[in-house]
Amino acid sequence: MPKATAISINEQLAKLTFLSNRTPQTTNEEAKGAFASLSGYRDGAIFIGHYAGNSEWETHPKGDEMVMVIEGETSLILYQGGIETGNLLSPGELFVVPQGVWHRFETPKGVKILVITPQPTTHSLIHPNEL
Repeated sequence: MPKATAISINEQLAKLTFLSNRTPQTTNEEAKGAFASLSGYRDGAIFIGHYAGNSEWETHPKGDEMVMVIEGETSLILYQGGIETGNLLSPGELFVVPQGVWHRFETPKGVKILVITPQPTTHSLIHPNEL
């Protein structure tokens, strides 16, 4: 059994490189250093990121995803029932994305974020209504 230890989120965030222009087409190689896995958790992991820009669409078919803004702000866009809904998140705010809901991030000025993400994750450059 692994030894339980505390993780300093601020120390780990300080190690990240700011990704200034994230796009849905940004590759893992281009984003290298802007995101990190802090720990495994259940069937997924706890991740942090530091970026500005927009993400691709994603969904998690096997569980809810928890999103928490540490610094900056982001709009978390959900697509449910044929409708897109924007949710502006500021520092200290937490949002739970329900299992199976398509979502993406719009972050014009930058954010430091923590997410607890179940796996698998399905990503798409195509709007969910076109899938």
